[in-house]
Amino acid sequence: MKSNDEKVAIIGVGHSKFGKRLDVSINELGWEAIKPALQDAGITQKDVGFYSVGNFGYWSEEILPAVTIGEYAGLTCGSLKTEAACASGSASLKIAMDSILSGNSDIAVAMGIEKMYNSPNGTIIELIGRAGNYFWEFENFGMTFPGYYALYATKYLDAFNSKEEDLCEAAVKAHHYGSMNPYAQFRKETSVEECMKSKYVSRPLKLMDSSPITDGAAAVILARGDVAKKLSDTPVYIESQGTATGTAYMGRRDDYTGLEASRRAAEIAFRGAGLDGVGNNFDLFEVHDCFTIAEVMAYEDLGLAKKGEGIRLLKEHQTYKDGKFPVNLDGGLKSKGHPIGATGISQAVEITKQLREEADNGRQVQVNRGRALQHNVGGTGHYAYVTIYSRGD
Repeated sequence: MKSNDEKVAIIGVGHSKFGKRLDVSINELGWEAIKPALQDAGITQKDVGFYSVGNFGYWSEEILPAVTIGEYAGLTCGSLKTEAACASGSASLKIAMDSILSGNSDIAVAMGIEKMYNSPNGTIIELIGRAGNYFWEFENFGMTFPGYYALYATKYLDAFNSKEEDLCEAAVKAHHYGSMNPYAQFRKETSVEECMKSKYVSRPLKLMDSSPITDGAAAVILARGDVAKKLSDTPVYIESQGTATGTAYMGRRDDYTGLEASRRAAEIAFRGAGLDGVGNNFDLFEVHDCFTIAEVMAYEDLGLAKKGEGIRLLKEHQTYKDGKFPVNLDGGLKSKGHPIGATGISQAVEITKQLREEADNGRQVQVNRGRALQHNVGGTGHYAYVTIYSRGD
């Protein structure tokens, strides 16, 4: 196992307000996250040796956002745009981390950004729908992104004798914590009844089962462990990161009640951190809840619950702040919002604040073990990134 000096640590975080951000350009939105991250780390642009920008980007005004955002933010070092669909933020984190682990930089910035509202809704829906297999799923069958996850939901509810009302419990939890998060797109509580009354977007998934179209940005400052200790009293170390890739075409997958890529990425991450699994090793979790069914499947894919028991975990409030496995205390993608390229970095920002015990508005979890897990999925299970963080106490 590596010593803390040999690992990469987060020493600064920044986050924009999520929502419909027609008030700023993509470059201004990026600076809204980068500026507080630099200030939090106590560094300036000249200290940064590399930066990466997670961005899906087809709906934005700039097709080279790493260049334009870097120029606007005063970053003059090397850069790269990363894309892994909804896991683009975690891919950005990996690239920036690798630049440090390779010895090419001591300090790097990983950010994610999206300006989805720059395109009409129909264009946005089409582009997200293409995040599957274009020929077999989109062109021939006209699949939408909710349609993909509706297939999982239909199979899951049937296989485990569950109901649509059960999935709505995830929406209730998401909006409960989103109402406490000043950066969240939706800051209003909801109920199972309200969720059930919302219109179907792809049966059995309803509007309140679904994450929204979102603009937003988030950034983290990374440093080599020995450098991090000099710059921060509260570095948060990246213990390990597991990555896996699923099939392009859903018809080639063996299981429709979970994501094989998530399971494989989790196994790699646990092994890299010297852990046998979830156990009692974590204080909190950030999971990819693009739809309510995705959160339930994540519980089981990561090992928080046995197969078919994720709903029970949710209904018993075991994934609330005071439960056994606190999940998405920032509101998750469902309530905080899902600006595709920014989501993975936003999750990292929340985990860093929680482990530093700086979460606001009653969302702070009790930190006993000093460790957290992040789960970020791209596409319909095409990509999966599982990242484990610790305080290194």
